[in-house]
Amino acid sequence: MTEPSAEDQETAGASCAAPGKGLASTFPVPVGEIIERRTVDVVPEDERYGRTRSLFTLWFAGNLGPLTVVTGALAPSVFGLSFWWSLAALMTGHLGAGFLMALHSAQGPRLGVPQMIQSRGQFGTVGALAVILAVILMYQGFFASNLVVGAQSLREVVPALPLSGGIVVGAVVSFLLAFVGYRLLHLVGAFYAWAFGAIQLTGMVWLLTTGLPEGFLERGGFSLSGFLATMSVGALWQISSAPYVSDYSRYMPASAASIRSTLWCTYAGNVLGSLLPMVIGVTIGLAAPGTEPPAAQSQLLGAPLAQLTLWSFALITMLTNSMNLYGAVLCTVTAVQTFATGWLPGRLGRAMLGAGVGALSVLLAAAFADDFLNSYVNFLAVLQYLLVPWTVINLIDFYLVRRGEYAVADFFAPDGGRYGRVNTPALSVYLLGIAMEVPFMAQTMYTGPAAAALGGLDLGWLAGLLFTAPAYLLAVRCTARPLLRTHL
Repeated sequence: MTEPSAEDQETAGASCAAPGKGLASTFPVPVGEIIERRTVDVVPEDERYGRTRSLFTLWFAGNLGPLTVVTGALAPSVFGLSFWWSLAALMTGHLGAGFLMALHSAQGPRLGVPQMIQSRGQFGTVGALAVILAVILMYQGFFASNLVVGAQSLREVVPALPLSGGIVVGAVVSFLLAFVGYRLLHLVGAFYAWAFGAIQLTGMVWLLTTGLPEGFLERGGFSLSGFLATMSVGALWQISSAPYVSDYSRYMPASAASIRSTLWCTYAGNVLGSLLPMVIGVTIGLAAPGTEPPAAQSQLLGAPLAQLTLWSFALITMLTNSMNLYGAVLCTVTAVQTFATGWLPGRLGRAMLGAGVGALSVLLAAAFADDFLNSYVNFLAVLQYLLVPWTVINLIDFYLVRRGEYAVADFFAPDGGRYGRVNTPALSVYLLGIAMEVPFMAQTMYTGPAAAALGGLDLGWLAGLLFTAPAYLLAVRCTARPLLRTHL
């Protein structure tokens, strides 16, 4: 597969954040093709369309929800940081890990398949299940968490609607968006990015310039453990998008979506869309400690800005959850197809899978709504330990070992083709990477001996990263020496 010309790259990259020529020109929607029919199969070249600027708007909008605000509020409310130290820690995590996340997005136009199908190139068709199951867990956790905070936002603007009712409403709308699929998600994201981004930017300026309590900047403090924990939260927020960013770039033609333009548009959308609401979260976490973020914003902003912000939260959460549900269905299809080779569900089958996954998330949201914050913090802790070793292996394999050259047809072969059913060296490195994190974990549920010796610092993710990178390169060198001589 050839790289696009410099002119193509410049054109694609320059349009990253521009409103552009209109939604219809970017994503034409022929009659009868509104509902997506593909799942995990390869998108052929004659069905490719779109420009990378839509990646900016989709990911910018998808991160503007209340769960992002809640995550930013963890810095002062859980980790005890001041306003400026919170911002420094969050920016460090987002800016660094966001680059790794965006590198995954560039794989979509190159290969035309979802991210978890592409992971078969590293782990084999059956071996990839270890990662796929972890990612399905991630989708369920984020879906349930978003249902709770989205319902809290709805309750603030519609007091007669109980929390359980808001959870159900959010789940149903998210299901409908996910069922229609790829085109609609990009279109909604483009509208939400400009409309709701403006609302939240106005709210942030209002919060920072009016009505903050006396001594606001003196609240909180600094601790190394708190700084590293907050930095980890920011980094994990970016890495948690890695398993599905290429799901939303795989329909784009490689000629118009170069690695460079795809990377930077995804990076800008995800990082800017995350930092804006997280700064709001830090602000309200210090200004109104102990108050649910939706209720705190209602108190601090005042009408009508508070009403507009909370409505935007509710609607954005439905978009974000539709993306989570869409990815969960693709992962579920990938998992089932591992044993039912050649099976590809139609629209009805995809709808049934989406309904099942969504119903399970509704049950999880209802179960953990009363103790949401503690459940969410523990969920984030588990997630970071599972995702870091995978992202390292995937990126090293794609960019350093194979340079983007894969036999895509072998991803679907019953025997895994040249990638096999189980790639034992890669799977071993992944599991060992998780094992290396255990001594450095420092969470409420478990503190490892190394973390205890360091005064409670959680460096588990860093241990996993530092071990996995050289270990995977060594494993590849020992088991596929001719490949390394060609590409390294």
